[in-house]
Amino acid sequence: MPEFSVVIPARNEAVYLPLTLRALERQTQAPREVIVVDNGSRDATAEVARSWGATVIECHERGVARARQTGLEAAQGDWVASTDADSLPAPEWLERLNAATVGRVALYGPMRFSGLRRPLPQVSEAAYNLFLRLCVLADKPNLAGANMAYSRLAAGLAGGYPVVEAYEDILLGQALARLGTVAYVPGALVETSARRLEGGLIPFLWRHAQNISGHTRGYFEE
Repeated sequence: MPEFSVVIPARNEAVYLPLTLRALERQTQAPREVIVVDNGSRDATAEVARSWGATVIECHERGVARARQTGLEAAQGDWVASTDADSLPAPEWLERLNAATVGRVALYGPMRFSGLRRPLPQVSEAAYNLFLRLCVLADKPNLAGANMAYSRLAAGLAGGYPVVEAYEDILLGQALARLGTVAYVPGALVETSARRLEGGLIPFLWRHAQNISGHTRGYFEE
């Protein structure tokens, strides 16, 4: 059974991070380690992470791609599971990912927004699943950093995360797909904060349209 290192890039996430770390504590398959990469936070992100028993790695170069790469380089597990500091992996997340590793180089799963009134979380999950299917049909698998996992060895062969402002997770996923099999794992659910909708639905969708087109400039506020 492969061991998983969970990597979380974080910048000024002291408010959201405890919920993510609590969700990782509740995993039915415990990770080998939880690495929080502090990307120049001005709040108590690092202190919060340490208080929950996470390993804190400092990344002084600004940018989520650099933070994710720093976490990848520090990881000791056979596989790296990636999520975000405002996201909540379901209790079976790592267990479901582990069951799907054989013969694969990378995995990804469903996502939905948390903190919204029903049925909006379920609607967001259905819409995201449709989006993922369209990406597969276009031969461009969409492995989002909030819910993806990959063989650490394969990620090294793929060159790791490219140094771009955005889209680094998708680009790594596509590079991994050229090396071997990438699979969608339906039961590996991650809920993510709805704060990305605070600017409105249309701007959110526009940013993701840029994402799909391969736009690699920053499109979320830091």
